[in-house]
Amino acid sequence: VQLQASGGGLVQAGGSLKLSCVSSTSIRGVNYMGWYRQAPGKQRELVADINIAGSTMYADSVKGRFTMSRDIATNTVQLQMNSLKPEDTGVYYCNARYALNRNVWGQGTLVTVSS
Repeated sequence: VQLQASGGGLVQAGGSLKLSCVSSTSIRGVNYMGWYRQAPGKQRELVADINIAGSTMYADSVKGRFTMSRDIATNTVQLQMNSLKPEDTGVYYCNARYALNRNVWGQGTLVTVSS
């Protein structure tokens, strides 16, 4: 399984970006697809995920601003990020979590929000 993330870039505070992650295999049976981020000098943290039933969960820091979606037909998950803040800066990673806690990570895409 390979995950290919894209869509990062430089944006001003208050702006928007949309990240995409395409899986090389079907995401239909994946327990959770998630977006994580790692800011400079900080640990990687969960931003949002979507479970096998299609329910989403968001970190408190992004609730109301970020929306995660999936398209099973194209094996794609997306993260729409609105009202971006400088503290949203970091490398965003796509993750697929399978049964028995098997994890697959994408290569990361850099998001930089300027103030």
